[in-house]
Amino acid sequence: MSASRRRVLLKLSGEAFGGGALGVNPDIVSGIAREIAEAAASGVEVAIVVGGGNFFRGAELSQRGMERGRADYMGMLGTVMNALALQDFLEQAGADVRVQSAIQMTQVAEPYIPLRAVRHLEKGRVVVFGAGAGLPYFSTDTVAAQRALEIKADEVLVAKNGVDGVYSDDPRTNPDAHKLDEITYQDALVNGLKVVDSTAFSLCMDNGMPMVVFGMEPGGNIAKAICGEALGTRVTR
Repeated sequence: MSASRRRVLLKLSGEAFGGGALGVNPDIVSGIAREIAEAAASGVEVAIVVGGGNFFRGAELSQRGMERGRADYMGMLGTVMNALALQDFLEQAGADVRVQSAIQMTQVAEPYIPLRAVRHLEKGRVVVFGAGAGLPYFSTDTVAAQRALEIKADEVLVAKNGVDGVYSDDPRTNPDAHKLDEITYQDALVNGLKVVDSTAFSLCMDNGMPMVVFGMEPGGNIAKAICGEALGTRVTR
């Protein structure tokens, strides 16, 4: 990566793809794709980890009696569907895209190979990572942190629905909760702030990877975050 090129790992939740409903909402995903393509066209190297909560959530399925490992694999397959949908809309928006899957399915995606992903980024392609870590018991938040470290991203960008950053407490239950412009990973973990998976916080903290947690609304926020504008909450070591 040249010194002048910014490289980011964007985490998108599955709920963002469905607009709170089951499946993929084409209007919503198209809007997200246009913002990503616009930012990528400005010279930022963009990699993306997608969730699968609009199809399956392994943890929730396991609570209803399904074996956890199998439920998690179902969730991983949901992320691949989202990755392929995002690829299509990104290409419609003019971006060159590659999907890499942690579970081999060579007819629809490349296998996850970090050096190949980096090469795609250096060539100006957007890389979408699907199938989570390819292992059960890992959230896609944690995968986002791991992928960011492996491709040597400058920071992890976590796009959230319904919240615009990290708050001192749950704003849905505590009206006195206030948004924090900056916080350390240690403070977030000690205070039990669950806006991002604690394993992802720990992984970033231990390896000095900065994170920005921001809201997807209003429109334009994703492009602004990718380009480095100050949004949401910055989490650092």
